[in-house]
Amino acid sequence: MTSAEPATGRTRGADPAGDDSIVRKLSTLDRYLAVWILLAMAVGLGLGRIVPGMNDALAKIEIGGISLPIAIGLLVMMYPVLAKVRYDRLDAVTGDRRLMVSSLVVNWIVGPAVMFALAWIFLPDLPEYRTGLIVVGLARCIAMVIIWNDLACGDREAAAVLVALNSVFQVLAFGLLGWFYLDLLPRWLNLGDGQGLDVSVGHIALNVVVFLGIPLLAGFLTRRIGERRMGRSGYEAKVLPRIGPWALYGLLFTIVVLFALQGKTITSQPLDVARIALPLLVYFAVMFFGTFALGKGLGLAYDRTATLAFTAAGNNFELAIAVAIATFGVTSGQALSGVVGPLIEVPVLIGLVYVALAWRRRFAPGTETTAP
Repeated sequence: MTSAEPATGRTRGADPAGDDSIVRKLSTLDRYLAVWILLAMAVGLGLGRIVPGMNDALAKIEIGGISLPIAIGLLVMMYPVLAKVRYDRLDAVTGDRRLMVSSLVVNWIVGPAVMFALAWIFLPDLPEYRTGLIVVGLARCIAMVIIWNDLACGDREAAAVLVALNSVFQVLAFGLLGWFYLDLLPRWLNLGDGQGLDVSVGHIALNVVVFLGIPLLAGFLTRRIGERRMGRSGYEAKVLPRIGPWALYGLLFTIVVLFALQGKTITSQPLDVARIALPLLVYFAVMFFGTFALGKGLGLAYDRTATLAFTAAGNNFELAIAVAIATFGVTSGQALSGVVGPLIEVPVLIGLVYVALAWRRRFAPGTETTAP
């Protein structure tokens, strides 16, 4: 069954060969999404650079160490996508052992190890930036990956499960992995004295609750109540088209706020930003293309392969920045590395959305596991 998707402008379960005709039917917002994202980044950087006190004012609006403007943007962005998830199909995802095991291995063993190696290879003489990059690698994505996956026609149910799984492991493993990669492993390899990572389990848990728990609960209740009142077909035909576009509005708002917060820092240190950006670019390429190849090699359908790749490549920039600032200070090199993370991640991952959609043609028609 094929059904046109409002909000993201994609068609789920469609023949990949029909992508060109689909693109012609997209709304202006969807068709030029990459342009809007680049404009949002530019506007944010400009506001942070030329408006006096803009970044300081935004930084002060926080609750429990979480930026309130960014939280609002992420919640608005994630809610419509999570309201599209068919929660009665989650058992089909949890029963896919290839997907679950490969996601855990890639996210919690391969990802941090790759970032550790790249940080030491590219920044051996810059310990602060190197440490910041390692922290970014430890913060697995639980928020923005939801929308990248949806734009790439990934499996929504699989994304919800894998993001929830990452959230549990983030609470349990973030501090332990921080000690291992920043303290124990460098001493084992004779790379110098290690560094501690001052981060509480409570803060990580709060981060998970705000950025995943709230929109997940809201999306679940919206679908549950909506389906009870008007049935599944009525809910998906009447409710989803109304709330769908807000996912992209939330994304653009989040990008503007994020880059306004750090615009002055980024634009005042261009050479340092370039040094940090290079290993990040390699990291995203290795994680996305390597995981995509893994999914295809395991025989996963396109939608689950895309979901696996995006959940592996994305990072929780809000957590990484918050931990770096709390541990090393707002003006530290570690904090700058965290800030540069989304500067590189946002345009790279939107580009990878288009790469994934192009690669969909290499999968046999009808191999998608869901057709919401």
